[in-house]
Amino acid sequence: MSNIQAEISVLKQTADPVVADAIARLVDQGEDHELNRINVLDFSKRNGLDEERVISGFLHASRLGLFDLTWNVLCPGCSGVLDAHSTLKSLRHDDYHCGMCACGYEASVDEQVEVAFTVSPKTRRIAAHDPNTLPLWEYFKQVFWSSGVDLDKDSFESLTDEVTLDALELPAGEKAVLSLQLPPQFIIVFEPVTHSAQFIDVQGEPTKERQQLSLIYNKGHAPTGTTTMRPGPLRLSLDNQAGVRTLPTVFIAADALHHLIGKRKPFLTAKRMLSNQTFRDVFKADNLNIDQRLKITSLTFLFTDLKGSTALYERVGDLAAFDLVRAHFHALLEIIASEKGAVVKTIGDAVMATFIRPEHAIIAGLRMRSAMEALNAQRGTGDLIVKIGIHEGPCLAVMLNERQDYFGQTVNIAARVQSLSTSQEIHITEPVIVAPAVAELLERESIKPIQKRAALRGIADKMVVYEIP
Repeated sequence: MSNIQAEISVLKQTADPVVADAIARLVDQGEDHELNRINVLDFSKRNGLDEERVISGFLHASRLGLFDLTWNVLCPGCSGVLDAHSTLKSLRHDDYHCGMCACGYEASVDEQVEVAFTVSPKTRRIAAHDPNTLPLWEYFKQVFWSSGVDLDKDSFESLTDEVTLDALELPAGEKAVLSLQLPPQFIIVFEPVTHSAQFIDVQGEPTKERQQLSLIYNKGHAPTGTTTMRPGPLRLSLDNQAGVRTLPTVFIAADALHHLIGKRKPFLTAKRMLSNQTFRDVFKADNLNIDQRLKITSLTFLFTDLKGSTALYERVGDLAAFDLVRAHFHALLEIIASEKGAVVKTIGDAVMATFIRPEHAIIAGLRMRSAMEALNAQRGTGDLIVKIGIHEGPCLAVMLNERQDYFGQTVNIAARVQSLSTSQEIHITEPVIVAPAVAELLERESIKPIQKRAALRGIADKMVVYEIP
């Protein structure tokens, strides 16, 4: 048995065997470009597999060394990869700059950091392992643009012809001259290896006189500049001092270019990965540095607490109470993972969990309540009563006590909302109930929330909350 076959056999013991088989087929039969920066959500869709199981499968495969996991910082405008990190710990606090869009961005883990998987060179060698050998357009597709850009194979060639005046591969240390005919449109001379760009605002009366423009590429990201020229001939002189091959490309910044890079498909975000139970379990030490503070603009928090647990221990005894509490934890943790959530921590008999979308948290809460009713029915008691609170909002992802955690007012409010429950009702906040998917869910289940104002400890003003009876 080869090493890869042995690793796939191990993978089947930790991941869904069907997913493991699909990964094995990809490694064995996939084209080179299909094994570079794999979009696992797209992979799930194409193979008809559950997203969470596929994410879990690729995480376990990465831990075995079959794939390399990367955190790619994206430009929200063109979806170009501004930087690629092997660990989230390398994510910078300062701005990332996109030459093509001439903008700087602070990396947000919500939609701006893509998590992708590339087959390890030890598993299978592919062209993207040597990016400087990729043909020009393959470099754009496989290295510069993210896996979230939906580059249709049939339309890509015609669009590149339509949006490109000229392009070339310029070896290190060499010079070249391009003779162009400038149309009366906005032009971008973009170089994806050094991420540098020169804008040409073509306007005014056409000219027959040859215009001149010289560009030098070096290791530093050249500042983006704009020059005004007239429609007509241009002599573009290029000097590559970057020490690596460069790929200067002259784009027409018109509708065709926006159409080319504007078609998007879902991809795995860092925000979703941080709320994935397998990632939290398998990559515990690879989350964040102790001094990192990653901003998340919106995350849903669910807090639970077991009502009257102290009295429960007194009433039924330590051993019986421990078994009940353990059964309650097992049910809650299983529900959280199955509804695309992750357990951040347990505190006594309480659970803190995160979800990417509020409707997943609502479904989890409803299932938790039903699970407690089922456990009580099995034992012929009413001892297990879980109080649940759900809130959504901005927060910081941090490291606390050697564990990835969350900090901020959103977390505080979610914990306080849970404390409003006196029985098995669920309390949710306005940001949760106004989410369209939550409204549809409540209507479908014929649930009529009860609105009320509540004073929350540590929160200055009373808040509008909703009780799900």
